[in-house]
Amino acid sequence: MPEMTLLGWFHTILGMVALVTAFYSLFKYKMISLASKSGKLYVLMTIVVAGSALGIYNQGGFGIAHWLAVLTLVAVSGGIVMEKFKWFGRFSIYFQALGYSSTLLFHMIPAITDFLRRLPLGDPFIDSFEDPLLAGFHQAFLLIFLVATALQMRWLRKNHSEQVAH
Repeated sequence: MPEMTLLGWFHTILGMVALVTAFYSLFKYKMISLASKSGKLYVLMTIVVAGSALGIYNQGGFGIAHWLAVLTLVAVSGGIVMEKFKWFGRFSIYFQALGYSSTLLFHMIPAITDFLRRLPLGDPFIDSFEDPLLAGFHQAFLLIFLVATALQMRWLRKNHSEQVAH
């Protein structure tokens, strides 16, 4: 595994800040929104982290992590557009939540991959992208994302319909 560059450290540290603020927002507000300070910080950190990921080429070229960074930028942009402009009316909040929440999945896939390929130092957990342990983590994250998104949509439907009724 190549040594971490200064850009890699910057990317990793801000990525951790992004994840902490996202989980805080989700636990406190049930969604990520620019209406909260933690939501604003998450969106900003996510844009910076995804942008910096596009400049990390220590794995030999434009790869899956770069594609995830592009997907992250698309998803966060979609979340911002849905939150600010409400292009789909009352359904915009669902697309906003889906856009922002999907960025968590896009953060977690390269994060766990890098973690398992780097640690413990000198004897990492995995030495290949094809390792079943890595595939298991990716599948678990996808399942957690799908369940959490379903719960979030249910909460939004209940909360949003109560707000419309009042």
